[in-house]
Amino acid sequence: MSVEAWLLTAWQRDNRATSLPQWCAGSRAEALIDGTAYFDRLVDEVGALQPDDHLYFTDWRGDRDQLLRDGGPTVGQLFGAAATRGVVVRGLMWRSHLDVLQFSQEENRQVSEEIESCGGQVLLDQRVRRGGSHHQKLVVLRHVDAPERDVAFAGGIDLCHGRRDDSVHGGDRQSVAMSKQYGPHPPWHDVQVEYRGPVVGALDTCFRERWNDPTSLVVKRPVAWLSDKARGATLEVAALPPQPPDPPACGPHTVQVLRTYPRVRPAYPFAPRGERSIARGYAKAIRRARRLIYLEDQYMWSTEIARLFAQALRDNPELHLVVVVPRYPDIDGALALPPNIVGRQQAITVCRKAGGERVHVFDVENHEGVPVYVHAKVCVVDDVWACTGSDNFNRRSWTHDSELSCAVLDDTRDSREPRDVAGTGDGARVYARDLRLRLMGEHLDLPGDDEDLVDPQNAVQAIEGSAHALEAWHAGGRHGPRPSGRLRPHKPERLHAFAQLWAVPVYRAVYDPDGRPPRDRLRQRW
Repeated sequence: MSVEAWLLTAWQRDNRATSLPQWCAGSRAEALIDGTAYFDRLVDEVGALQPDDHLYFTDWRGDRDQLLRDGGPTVGQLFGAAATRGVVVRGLMWRSHLDVLQFSQEENRQVSEEIESCGGQVLLDQRVRRGGSHHQKLVVLRHVDAPERDVAFAGGIDLCHGRRDDSVHGGDRQSVAMSKQYGPHPPWHDVQVEYRGPVVGALDTCFRERWNDPTSLVVKRPVAWLSDKARGATLEVAALPPQPPDPPACGPHTVQVLRTYPRVRPAYPFAPRGERSIARGYAKAIRRARRLIYLEDQYMWSTEIARLFAQALRDNPELHLVVVVPRYPDIDGALALPPNIVGRQQAITVCRKAGGERVHVFDVENHEGVPVYVHAKVCVVDDVWACTGSDNFNRRSWTHDSELSCAVLDDTRDSREPRDVAGTGDGARVYARDLRLRLMGEHLDLPGDDEDLVDPQNAVQAIEGSAHALEAWHAGGRHGPRPSGRLRPHKPERLHAFAQLWAVPVYRAVYDPDGRPPRDRLRQRW
């Protein structure tokens, strides 16, 4: 298998201004499943930073008082303490919409103020397309005198309330307001990946490109500028220290950094025409799928994206698509709920028309029967290619907001049968297969290395059998012992015809806008 066969090559990237490498060989990736695992590792790694080391982060939402471990520290305390002892702490938080609209303007501002009071600098960044957001979730830690210790974390987990859950899924005691269906402490399933080796340098570059963008942080928002002046916020952007050399090679993984940036005015210097390498990377990998696409996603919206899966299903009669999504949207209400339902309905319909019974869609509950909110953004194709990041499977993430994901190819072939899932000679890879098995194992109450899940056909049968057994137990009044497993067949809510009349245009214009140039929309090109 050649790396070029699976990863985007230079000519396929629509962005010529970035200094990112095509991919980073000799790196190491480790998936951290659920927030407790990620936060625990983050506390240890930030605590090891010395004076003059670097701590850079980007986020969609932050809460300064979010506990990272029982007994502390909080996000503000951990990053603030690093700044106090001389670590160079720099952050980019999205300048969010108002809290009254269920966003996080005040929370993000508080994170900025607490860290800045300790000597760091956190900018509230609104350099986005109108109606868009900065959605990247990244932490980069550089050890100036020990580059072999450099590490970065990227994926779907924000540094905020609601994310510190574990595999039992009892929920975070510090919760965010969500649909009442998820209870007072919504269970939360998510994935972040720890990266070491040369890819840390590429992720450092991603941060620096955004930080050094000379465009005003409050593009066309004079009220935001006046607010910053009134509260005495620092408006001068501090210079970053020189970028250290890339860390030495340390592992068997080739990692490709993929991003979304919309085309905006003024243009991003590093993406003057925008960037859609996430969309193109996924499109290339999906076209290579032969036996199994395993996907976990918060939304699974958009007929445009669903058509990629549909074409792969039509082209490959042995291909199965397994999708794990939340049972309910995170918000409800007569006005908010219908547009949230529309996109997934349409996407699942497109896939099932193409693949029929080879399309398997599930949601998750904990052992008490409370639905688990699936916030993960993970895709594994034929146990070869695995991608985790901040982007969801919708047009907004692939064209409109800023996003960051990493695709991983493992140089090490997995020796378990079938050794070559797709029958193409690519061979199953250790990282991709282990990630799929760990995720399936959590949902099925099985060990993360269960041999019965290795073969894709067996895995599909196991996941279907477990989900339908649990569904039958619920339908039968929940008599007798609860079957093992936490998956149930997903049953999208149906909308009345009147609701669809207004929900569909609102969904397309507001919830899932298309940020592509008109020419690319017409040609249905990513």
